[in-house]
Amino acid sequence: MHEIGLCEGIVEAVLRRADGRPVRAVLVRAGVRQRVVLDSLRQAFAMVAAGSVAADAQVDLEVVPVTVDCRTCGDVNESMDPWAVCPSCGGEDVDVTGGDELTVVSVTLRGPATVAAGPGG
Repeated sequence: MHEIGLCEGIVEAVLRRADGRPVRAVLVRAGVRQRVVLDSLRQAFAMVAAGSVAADAQVDLEVVPVTVDCRTCGDVNESMDPWAVCPSCGGEDVDVTGGDELTVVSVTLRGPATVAAGPGG
């Protein structure tokens, strides 16, 4: 479960943004190449955040697709399959880019404040 390693960085970023204030929710954006599974992410986050102000936070995940640029037909498409072939012509001669990001998009604190993530997650 590689999500534990990912969550160590995620929780660190969340705690910095929370600055000691209790966290209600966290939104994480992960590229499809990260192969993050929501249930595993939530379980890992709970384990890593145990005993902190983020311990009871709800974690949500937004998955970002890869871009598939076909050298055969020239079409450019998005795919949730990191090993995609061209959905237009079925060609395998493609450049697959993106889908490798991992970002803390937002941290919602208990109460009215939401802290938007800045550059670097």
